Amino acid sequence: MTDQHPHDAPVDIDIVRDRDVTITFEDGEVCTFPVEALRSACPCAGCRGQRERGEVAWPRPGVPSTISIRHAELNGAWGLSIDWSDGHSTGIYAWSTLRRWWDAGMTGGMVVDPVRAPHPDNPAR
Repeated sequence: MTDQHPHDAPVDIDIVRDRDVTITFEDGEVCTFPVEALRSACPCAGCRGQRERGEVAWPRPGVPSTISIRHAELNGAWGLSIDWSDGHSTGIYAWSTLRRWWDAGMTGGMVVDPVRAPHPDNPAR
């Protein structure tokens, strides 16, 4: 189940591989995401784990500091899969996630995991 709203549906997607991804949503909102911001905010579990440890997801040591999209394709009706020039390709950018991130001014994480409450028998958990 997704939390996709009618305004989250894209009607047009324009990709300039070395610059940005522009999505026009059903409600007319036009959102332009620079490729560097998309790669840095990759929503995959590996990149999220790196950011949660205070590391950067991109650029990583030993990896070029420029990025471009090698290939992008629709992932069902709910998102975009991107293969990056640094070899990374596991993040799926859901329309609803991109729209929320855009509406929030592209500040903070694209995906924020809920904070688990401590277990009553073990506060460290």
